[in-house]
Amino acid sequence: MTDGLLAEGPAVLERIGVTAVLADAVEPAGPLIAQRLNLPYAVAITGLPLLGEVDVPPPFLGWRYRTDRWGRFRNRGGYAVTDLLMRPITRVVEAHRRVWGLAEGFSPRVQVAQCPRGLDYPRRSLPPEFLYGSPWRSKETEETDLPDDGRPLIFCSLGTLQGSRRALFATMAEACAAIGARAVIGHAGGLSQEEESALPGDPLVRAFWPQAAVLRRCSAAVLHGGFNSVLDALAAGVPIVALPIGFEQPATAARLIRVGAGRMLSPRGLSARALADALRDVIDRPSYAQAARGLAAEIAAGDGAAGAAAAITAALASRA
Repeated sequence: MTDGLLAEGPAVLERIGVTAVLADAVEPAGPLIAQRLNLPYAVAITGLPLLGEVDVPPPFLGWRYRTDRWGRFRNRGGYAVTDLLMRPITRVVEAHRRVWGLAEGFSPRVQVAQCPRGLDYPRRSLPPEFLYGSPWRSKETEETDLPDDGRPLIFCSLGTLQGSRRALFATMAEACAAIGARAVIGHAGGLSQEEESALPGDPLVRAFWPQAAVLRRCSAAVLHGGFNSVLDALAAGVPIVALPIGFEQPATAARLIRVGAGRMLSPRGLSARALADALRDVIDRPSYAQAARGLAAEIAAGDGAAGAAAAITAALASRA
């Protein structure tokens, strides 16, 4: 994909008269195309910041934050492996850079993240153009008709890509029932009607829920650690039990642990009892909800998508 973008992108952008580039942080073609056309560009960061820094582990590993000698040695090794895994893409980018005769060091006007500062690990070497932010969401006007029978509600989701894990949803539903709570399960179309009806513990089940509205009614959430769902739960001040499966999810879960807003369990071989114990802990111990509410206050004070758009527009319109 990167090769295709670099091969065909510049001609297309010239033809339609593009005057600036907004590049996703995970696609390296964007900055090089901007440099090729001598256009200003900005970077949008939807997940954890992708900034290599020796004190901070690579953003797909669930390593805890530590700045001692061992921690920095471990992180250097993590970034070395990252570079090795990225080599096929790096070779493509460097081949186009050589053909075009472009030097390195073409910097963005601004890098805007939807990650709140309080969720990330501490950083000592942030680029001057980097901005933390808050979730890029449209205001959700839909309300929810969840029943209120006195049982606490716990939102359970594995996002849009991993919602077919029936056994894991069954474990969630059973664990919620074991502590006298009721699971609110959103499976994104991954379960059939038969699989929905077979889930234990009398859960409320749909493919999709108005997530923000549901979370405001919940005492906790069981999530795979996907960044958008985590931000939605934190915006509602809801503590999280994270079950990271892949991608950036372990790193996001590790940050939840550090800030005190949740716990992390492995989804592999997870028992309903272990999950029930974790849920009971995050619900009964006030510190988890307090930490989540602290991040909710930071998110509420942010400017969200409007703030990100304003920062990008101002940076790209400047003559810097």
